Amino acid sequence: MKRIVIIVLLILGVLVFFIIPKEDRVQRIIVAVGQKAPEFELPEIDPNSKNPPKIWSSSDLKGKVVFINFWASWCKECRIEMPSIQRLYDKMKDRPFQMITILYREAPEKAMAYMKVNGFTMPVLLDEGNKTAYSYGLTGVPETYIIDKEGIVKKRHIGGGVWDSPETLSFIENLLKP
Repeated sequence: MKRIVIIVLLILGVLVFFIIPKEDRVQRIIVAVGQKAPEFELPEIDPNSKNPPKIWSSSDLKGKVVFINFWASWCKECRIEMPSIQRLYDKMKDRPFQMITILYREAPEKAMAYMKVNGFTMPVLLDEGNKTAYSYGLTGVPETYIIDKEGIVKKRHIGGGVWDSPETLSFIENLLKP
């Protein structure tokens, strides 16, 4: 009887191993405040462009404060926080600040339709295979990182936020100081 139970458990273990997607079996690294932000190169989603997509590289962002928001339009909290992200984006134009939103587990067409209908204009990057999400240790969406000019994570926020609040603006302004 013990032998049958052990065999059944082994078979179940093997089945689970092959059923769970590979990326979910890999031990995730969680990026913490104070650590260097992971490197990435991702294409921007621009449905109106006939040209090849712009490739965004984290190495090109050195010297800027970077705001990275992982999101999807199917996510209720993401939809709630998106207007404040747009307002922050508008306030920080022409500053050494770069906002990037990274689409997570959603068809680019759906996300860009949502952006267009709502008048959101910040860059949306495509993370095919979710490699960047996994390198950041993403736990879900929305999830936001604020990175200083030297590439160090200064804030990690899980869940929705009000990104144009006086507290957030003050936090970013302090990072922008020389």
